[in-house]
Amino acid sequence: MLPRVARSGHHAGHWRVKLVLHYEGRGFHGWQMQRDRRTVQGELSALLGRLCGNASRKLTAAGRTDRGVHATGQVASALIPDRFDAEELRRALNALAPPDLWIASAERVAESFHPRYDAVSRTYAYRVGVGPQARSPFQAPWCWPLGRTLDRASLEEATRPIRGVHDFGAFAKSGQLERGVSCHVFSADWRDAATAEGILEFEITADRFLHRMVRYLVGTLVDIGQGRRPVDEVAGLLSKEAGLRAAPPAPAQGLFLTRVDYS
Repeated sequence: MLPRVARSGHHAGHWRVKLVLHYEGRGFHGWQMQRDRRTVQGELSALLGRLCGNASRKLTAAGRTDRGVHATGQVASALIPDRFDAEELRRALNALAPPDLWIASAERVAESFHPRYDAVSRTYAYRVGVGPQARSPFQAPWCWPLGRTLDRASLEEATRPIRGVHDFGAFAKSGQLERGVSCHVFSADWRDAATAEGILEFEITADRFLHRMVRYLVGTLVDIGQGRRPVDEVAGLLSKEAGLRAAPPAPAQGLFLTRVDYS
């Protein structure tokens, strides 16, 4: 469980908006604001500044996606002046937004709402191109264009131990573990993607994710699906079996933050 944070008091003349965002990650250096780098937080903050001036307050999100990672369900929040209503704000933001950022919805929420700390689960999807068409310019930017088939039975067997509460430290980037390494994975499954032929999609829902956790999991599972690792290696990594290391993380362009759920 993530620690709660102190909430600010009432801000006269403002209300809190919850935004659901879509973005195409190739043009962004991730979510978080960085000096001299184009980021989603920076782009959206600038849009809010143009519309609301200095009256718009700190912009927060449900999660900090990395450089190149996409979203179809990122949730962000800010304090907005009373002169806007939610739909007016959404339309105005989209009128100014660049082609790789779109605000899917906007709604008024309690001023105490926090997109990160109030979330009960997040869902990511990772797309692996297993057919030759994965290298098409209309598919390759949004998947791992592997171009080789994977053994589905091995993938599914190796995925089974991921579900439940586990120490996922073996599947995290080093130096990011100060918040602890335990995560509760509610579901993790492979399926044929509905959007394109020859794409396998790994969908995982958990209460929280470690840094690059999904990409390390997918990299290891794809090795198993190609017969490069034994099927029981994921279980071994979760149990800290000596001598085991996860595969390198799968490429960023196949990863999508698709949903954030709240109680």
